[in-house]
Amino acid sequence: MHVAFSIKKQEARIAALETEVEHLQTELGENEDAEKIVKRHIKLLHQYNESKDAAQILIGKARYMTRS
Repeated sequence: MHVAFSIKKQEARIAALETEVEHLQTELGENEDAEKIVKRHIKLLHQYNESKDAAQILIGKARYMTRS
């Protein structure tokens, strides 16, 4: 009995996840590639972090120069 309940629970979970995947794919767009979008976001995050690091260096140098 416990095994049957567990199997039913797993099947329900799988069905719910499949429904969620279908919904998200529809929301994303049928012709959109999620992996491509993620790669683009990662690239943009790297660019943002490099810019942020450069700005922090400049702020640090400006602070050092104004102390003297």
